[in-house]
Amino acid sequence: MMDWDKLRIFHAVATAQSFTRAGEVLNVSQSAISRQISALEEGMQVVLFHRHARGLMLTEQGEMLFKTVSDILSRLAAVENALLESKERPRGPLKITAPAALGTTWLTPHMREFRELYPDIALTLIVDDRELDLVMREADVAIRLFPARHPDMIQKHLTTLKNSVYASNEYLRARGVPKKPQDLAQHTIITFGEDPNVPFAEVNWLLDVASTRQETPTQFKINSMIGMLKAVESGIGLAGLPDYMARGLKHITKILPEVKGPATDVYYVYSMEMRNSKRVNVFKDFIIRKLAEDGLGKAA
Repeated sequence: MMDWDKLRIFHAVATAQSFTRAGEVLNVSQSAISRQISALEEGMQVVLFHRHARGLMLTEQGEMLFKTVSDILSRLAAVENALLESKERPRGPLKITAPAALGTTWLTPHMREFRELYPDIALTLIVDDRELDLVMREADVAIRLFPARHPDMIQKHLTTLKNSVYASNEYLRARGVPKKPQDLAQHTIITFGEDPNVPFAEVNWLLDVASTRQETPTQFKINSMIGMLKAVESGIGLAGLPDYMARGLKHITKILPEVKGPATDVYYVYSMEMRNSKRVNVFKDFIIRKLAEDGLGKAA
């Protein structure tokens, strides 16, 4: 019979592709991890990993075992979730991932109310433009600016966000208010700098609007949507920003209302294993309600 502790260690090593990193995750020494993997290979009489200078790679037999252990862990998580949800009130951990700007400027301010409504839900919010792996339980729910790519994911379209041109009142007093799109070429455009984790595909749409055949505007680049907002507030230049980021800010102004940025769809995504989770569903209902209250979506 296979030793579950060894299988758990095997899964951690296969995921991390390193004895050392797996040991850090499990709080076990690298030598102990190595001994357990060797014992597992000896007991099964198969080689599970190719060892090389750059790390570890699963063999064909290792791939088969990793898939089976991953399936077992997924099923155990579903059972654990069902047991937690069997109680009347939603309770237990809930890990949410959201894009950095949306998660920081809009979602976080609403989390106090959610925690007061559901004190038995231990909420963790990860604001990051990277795509966390829901299958591997890096998060339970993702709020994303693109549709789910994995076939085992459930998604609900939450809303469509609008983007507009913004500048600080101080900047407009100093540099003048652009009257038409062609005037943008005479201004500094704040853009999202080079970064593989762009928040959405057309993040630098305003630069395309501002550029002409004869002239390309001066740019200030920063690899953060929140940084772009702060650059606008400080008077560096103009930026194309989601409208929700400027809500309630009296010292910045929407200009050129006829210039419409890309519409960005927002989705609520979670795995099939979480479809009956009260925690996942009450959070979804809460988000839909807050979007409607803030004028960013329709109540469902």
